[in-house]
Amino acid sequence: MKLTILAAGAWGTALAIAFSERHQVTLWTHEADVAAGMRARRENERYLPGQLLPANIEISTDFGQAIAGAEGLIIATPISGLRPTVKLLRAAAVQVPLLWVCKGFEAGSGFLPHQVVSDMLGPDAIFGVLSGPSFAQEVASGQPTAVVLAANDEGAASRLAHELHGPNLRIYANDDLVGVEIGGAVKNVLAIAAGVCDGLGLGANARAALITRGLAEIARLGQALGAKRETFMGLAGLGDLLLTCTGDLSRNRRVGMELAAGKSLAQIIEQLGHVAEGVQTAREVVRLAERTRVEMPISQAVAALIDGRLSAAEAVKQLMARDPREE
Repeated sequence: MKLTILAAGAWGTALAIAFSERHQVTLWTHEADVAAGMRARRENERYLPGQLLPANIEISTDFGQAIAGAEGLIIATPISGLRPTVKLLRAAAVQVPLLWVCKGFEAGSGFLPHQVVSDMLGPDAIFGVLSGPSFAQEVASGQPTAVVLAANDEGAASRLAHELHGPNLRIYANDDLVGVEIGGAVKNVLAIAAGVCDGLGLGANARAALITRGLAEIARLGQALGAKRETFMGLAGLGDLLLTCTGDLSRNRRVGMELAAGKSLAQIIEQLGHVAEGVQTAREVVRLAERTRVEMPISQAVAALIDGRLSAAEAVKQLMARDPREE
């Protein structure tokens, strides 16, 4: 299969490495210096240092050339780059299956990624998401990983999952596009909460409680938006939540830990050097919860912490002071 991956950040680079074993892969970036470095040293030193780029991966900065003849496209930008990239694809009148790996809600519209794509390309296009418990560095290293591919067409989801499935990257087809995207978005908010929990030294009991109650929040919101409850018990729900809340490579967990240490959000983002989607997503989740009348106290506490309305200690105190109730 001839694949083009659009954006050469950590995720785009990792997927290019993983898929190059079985597919013809072009990795596109608009950053000329990043492309030049990858061609010269076969390494993405800025976004994924230490990982060798196989010689058969083509590096391109020419968008038209990169997508020419592609049989599948994968957008690997942050969600802020999704609409501009799809706009380029619409202008090029591309009509091949489109996948993305970004997680969260579009700032302003509050759209999930599939709503952004449908808004741009129309409902007749074939599109979907790759999501699940996966760190880019481990995927690039060939460590065993399992993710979900959900699409707006069940047959396409099964076919694409079969095509992209590999020995180290297992891909399961799913027909719950909304549920998979909600799981991938909200878990980043909860990972910030988990980072606060760990940063304050609240212990394993507190972390386990937070993850469990956080999963309940994800499921409540997802069901209110038409998702299937069982989706949140799988890779795109519980699996991704566990990884992001406990893994040392989680940028969102690190944000929470640094907030617990008293650092400002501006300092933390500057130090990270990468996007932590949970920061913007927290605000969108709270707005969506209010519109759908879904109770999401952990997400609300994270949004208040990010906006400076609560300190880390105050956020924990507020959550623990809630009235007792049935699980």
